[in-house]
Amino acid sequence: MSTAPVSTTQTTHSDGRVELAPGVEPTDPRFANTDLLPVPVAARRWTTYNFLALWVGMAHNIPSWTLASGLIALGMDWKQAVLTIALANLVVLVPMLLTGHAGTRYGIPFPVFARASFGLRGANLPAMVRAAVACAWFGIQTWIGGEGIFLLAGKLLGHGWQTAAPVAGYPWTQWLSFLVFWIIEMAIIARGMETLRRFENWAAPFVLVGAVLLLVWIASKAGGLGPLLDQPSRLGWGSEFWTVFFPALMGMIGFWSTLSLNIPDFTRFGGSQQAQIRGQALGLPTTMTLFALLSVLVTSGSQAVYGTPIWDPIALAAKMDSTAGILLALLTVLIATLSVNIAANVVSPAYDLANLLPRYITFRTGAMITGVVGIVIFPWKLISDPHVYIFTWLGVVGGLLGTVAGVLIADYWLVRRTRLRLADLYRPDGIYWYTGGWNWRAVTAFLIGGLLAVGGSHGGPFPADGLIPVLEPLADYGWAVGFASAFALHAALAPTRTRRRPASTA
Repeated sequence: MSTAPVSTTQTTHSDGRVELAPGVEPTDPRFANTDLLPVPVAARRWTTYNFLALWVGMAHNIPSWTLASGLIALGMDWKQAVLTIALANLVVLVPMLLTGHAGTRYGIPFPVFARASFGLRGANLPAMVRAAVACAWFGIQTWIGGEGIFLLAGKLLGHGWQTAAPVAGYPWTQWLSFLVFWIIEMAIIARGMETLRRFENWAAPFVLVGAVLLLVWIASKAGGLGPLLDQPSRLGWGSEFWTVFFPALMGMIGFWSTLSLNIPDFTRFGGSQQAQIRGQALGLPTTMTLFALLSVLVTSGSQAVYGTPIWDPIALAAKMDSTAGILLALLTVLIATLSVNIAANVVSPAYDLANLLPRYITFRTGAMITGVVGIVIFPWKLISDPHVYIFTWLGVVGGLLGTVAGVLIADYWLVRRTRLRLADLYRPDGIYWYTGGWNWRAVTAFLIGGLLAVGGSHGGPFPADGLIPVLEPLADYGWAVGFASAFALHAALAPTRTRRRPASTA
């Protein structure tokens, strides 16, 4: 067990941020490489605007746009749908800020942060869960981006582009579009996190302007915003609404619950806690709510013009007659999808895979592995049915990730009171080695919390009465059940001496 005083291995600055002391550099290749080491304080330069731009860029994407359509398909009116999305993002902002604190304070990515609670080896458990989810999302978003190229390029290149010979059920030109988009993504992420920061800075306002221009265009054609805004809820505000509301809320929370775990991958570059708190608070709930409202308004206009609501902005843009308009729409779709996919679905698994085998996998190698896995999963079927998408995919994912968040937050805030030993996060003779590199308390809380959260999953690919029928009533509240149960269990199992350890040796 390590006995070196904290003051000799790390330096705490006046603003609370911590870095390794001069001359202290973990070298064990099983647990450290240049991508996993803490970011020096001098290199933590992200401002409030950088975090705001990150969230604006990530929130402005096609799945975000169509979230409201899934809720309206389930019977809500537009006001209920936007309210549900707004509330969900306020809820998920809380764990986002709590886990983000560790990244800014210690300069560490998510899988290294997880070592404090799960152990140096045990951290691979939540990291691989997060990586698997990200790879699936990467595939979904890459397919959407490729579809955007395929449809909008077809308007410019003529009928033959979209009626090309089929390969595996799709025109070969669509597969080509998919490959082109994939290559663009890999090229950007290979340049590293600083390139990502600069890309997000200008991508965010560009996409926002593009979405507003789409609204202006459809409103001018419609002479108003159409009948969708007057469509009443099929659920009302009684028991039928609440039966749909709670699982839908958990699904909407599940949409960004992925980032509530690995947000330290970004906040580790934060110039201050104030920057990451303000940037995220201004960026996430406001942008998601306004984007949902914007999608409802544009879709309402499309119903007035075309007689049916068109929720897919790519399909709507393909109806433009202007070449310049189509080119602008194509560029907007590409930038929007690139922005979210690289930031949300490549950065995390790149770090997670590097954490698995630091000796062999760097950040760039992990990103390439993510790109390959995201293709072979074929996950686009997940978004074809709102019931499967919201209740099964987002619900189950949210339940599992909520469980991990419960363990991380309980350990960091309640058990350790935000005090970590940086050097010990990288060596097997430190306090986070536990038993063979695993903390059985965190693993137990994760397994029990995960069982309670998703054990009752029902509908879609699951049995109608749930995988475990007695847990079926809990499935509609998966994220909340997973978070609360794992939080309580980990806090209860934590040894008393860990809670009482003074700041100098925490």
